[in-house]
Amino acid sequence: MNEQPNPLGEFLRARRELVTPEEAGIPVRGVRRVPGLRREEVAMLAGISADYYLRLERGRDRRPSLQVLESLAGVLRLDDDTRAHLFGLAADRPRRTRRRLRETVPPSTARFVELLPVPAFVEGRHLDVLTANPLAAALSPRLVTGGNRLRDVFLDLAEQSLFPDWEGAAAALVAGFREAVGTDTDDPRCIELVGELSLASPLFRRLWARHDVRPRGSATVLFRHPQVGDLTLSREKLHITDTDGMMLVAFHPVPGTPDAERLALLGSTAAGR
Repeated sequence: MNEQPNPLGEFLRARRELVTPEEAGIPVRGVRRVPGLRREEVAMLAGISADYYLRLERGRDRRPSLQVLESLAGVLRLDDDTRAHLFGLAADRPRRTRRRLRETVPPSTARFVELLPVPAFVEGRHLDVLTANPLAAALSPRLVTGGNRLRDVFLDLAEQSLFPDWEGAAAALVAGFREAVGTDTDDPRCIELVGELSLASPLFRRLWARHDVRPRGSATVLFRHPQVGDLTLSREKLHITDTDGMMLVAFHPVPGTPDAERLALLGSTAAGR
């Protein structure tokens, strides 16, 4: 018999391993054989029994009260986004139908992406590139329809070289992916990607095990482009209405800066080709 998925228990175990005894105010005596906090320490700090906490981690109890969740979130030092993810894992709500659905970009959105004068693309819920304009491909040849941002960043050396802080970019991408899929980690597409990348990339395997969560949103990104050099661009991620998690992603420079000049040069080069 297949074991039932236990995302709440996996999350609790991963997050307690990231909190040091010193951070929790627990004196350390002797050699500790486990990273982070022990189960009984989390239970004590949260004001619940060790047996009840063990049932939560092992999936024998999947519906803790709001009070218990709040206590655990405090002990595990969760930020607002990760706290919301914890509450989502414990929510009693219908599961998605487990079948792969084709993601189709609305035609008007696809036209809009083509018209934008900056690198832009649409990414799906699993960070697949669903459509992209020529400037996006000029910024990265992997930003084309059919690509996947996770695969490219973790498995493609040329893509990795675009980011001076590659590991930081990779960590943010994984945290955004976990936020995008939410509780649907048993979705076939998610299973496929996580399985492939866990086998191929030790870094992905380590980051995925942390259960970090971060909304896909605006940020400043530094690129080290092989043609025009360093480019600091603002990244916007905007939800596309009436879709299941699609986002419009666009990179733009501050007007009148060297970054704007370099991006214009990149655009001219792409237009020439």
